[in-house]
Amino acid sequence: MGGSGSKSKGFWPFSGSGSGDDAAKDGNEQSLTRARSFPGATPFVFTRRSSMYFDEDGDLAHEFYEETIVTKNGRKRAKLKRIQKNLTPQGIIKLDHPCIHVDFPIILCEA
Repeated sequence: MGGSGSKSKGFWPFSGSGSGDDAAKDGNEQSLTRARSFPGATPFVFTRRSSMYFDEDGDLAHEFYEETIVTKNGRKRAKLKRIQKNLTPQGIIKLDHPCIHVDFPIILCEA
């Protein structure tokens, strides 16, 4: 189900330095340490890729449709046709409130 987790294998930005002398040796305490080789890693996400598009007129929406008239058996009928060409993605947008990264490995609230 949720396809928002990172699938790539590589550097884990929320892990400690990897040495055995971390502050979180006992299982009860969890440490919010930053990785030494990646000092800018935070558990927060400030931007995301938008799922909206601009059309030729500059309108912004998730999907665009065009109304077409279809004649069948002498009857005129309006149909909606989805437009998929000449759309430009909105790009990266800044979030109003920072979110916690989906791969953040610490339990924040246990009820």
